[in-house]
Amino acid sequence: MPAILSDSPSAILVVGPSWVGDMVMAQTLFSELRRQYPDCAIDVLAPAWCRPLLSRMPEVREALSLPFDHGDLKLGERHALGKSLRGQYQHSYVLPNSLKSALVPWSAKIPRRIGWRGEMRYGLLNDVRKLDKEGHPLMVQRFVALALPPEAPAPKLDTITAPHLEVSEDSLQDAIATHGLDTQRPVLGLCPGAEFGPSKRWPEHHYAAVAQHWIEHGGQVWIFGSGKDQPVADTIVEMLENSADEHAVVLAGNTSLEQAVDLLSATTAVVSNDSGLMHIAAALKRPLVAVYGSTSPGFTPPLGDRVAVVRLGLECSPCFERECPLGHLNCLRQLPPSQVIDALQQLESADA
Repeated sequence: MPAILSDSPSAILVVGPSWVGDMVMAQTLFSELRRQYPDCAIDVLAPAWCRPLLSRMPEVREALSLPFDHGDLKLGERHALGKSLRGQYQHSYVLPNSLKSALVPWSAKIPRRIGWRGEMRYGLLNDVRKLDKEGHPLMVQRFVALALPPEAPAPKLDTITAPHLEVSEDSLQDAIATHGLDTQRPVLGLCPGAEFGPSKRWPEHHYAAVAQHWIEHGGQVWIFGSGKDQPVADTIVEMLENSADEHAVVLAGNTSLEQAVDLLSATTAVVSNDSGLMHIAAALKRPLVAVYGSTSPGFTPPLGDRVAVVRLGLECSPCFERECPLGHLNCLRQLPPSQVIDALQQLESADA
């Protein structure tokens, strides 16, 4: 293991992950770096879509857009980008495990380049850590551990600063006005999509049952997601009965990520699949019911004091497959809406 080259960096470059949930969880590393180096500037190199998240993280000075599509190698372009950053940073933390993710810090000649051992990155990184997966079962532990000495024990979850996105009142009011919304009735945010695949998606009719219950008790429902989730959101609204659809708004496919973050901050509570929006809701400190099926909260749980995880824990789950290998998706189909409604009511009682 090479000697530590700089104990007090004035600027740090973090090469961030490319998934929404992972980027939210990466804030745990930014918080630890800010704790260790209060006066240090922290910049994050990541895809351009990450800017709405990073701009809401107080630890981050600047989000630097990575001008490549996910999966692009583009060695020459990465080298040129690294050269343009020379002399600006003393430490770099590389969160993805790919070889290409380590190229920019190496080309930038950043003195200390830290990351977990991945795709043959010796030389590109000069502080390469060997990951003990059993000792670091949570992704946030793996992120935070990179800021600690190599021999340090895995950070305990209760010592890690949970993600905490900050939304300004002006940007929130702009988003509310843009979409013609109001908050006179309590807002239940629904996040029925999952970029990973259908094995993470609680069925639409279950979401509709939860929405129906919430609306009948005086609330309204905002349905979040990307354009891919719009058909699912429309189906949920179509399933509502007794004019309940008058109090349901489909935001999926109609908002930017920036607006989605701001509007989620205005919700009374959120129900979500295991998805990036789930982590955003937790980081906004919203009361959250997280529905798990094919995946496990044992690796990337939503972090917060107002979170309830609901799952059946069948023998066949978690399988971590994009589609149910048995063809029945019982881990989600058999999870009744009443279980989620009960969890919402318990969170509401805890807040009272």
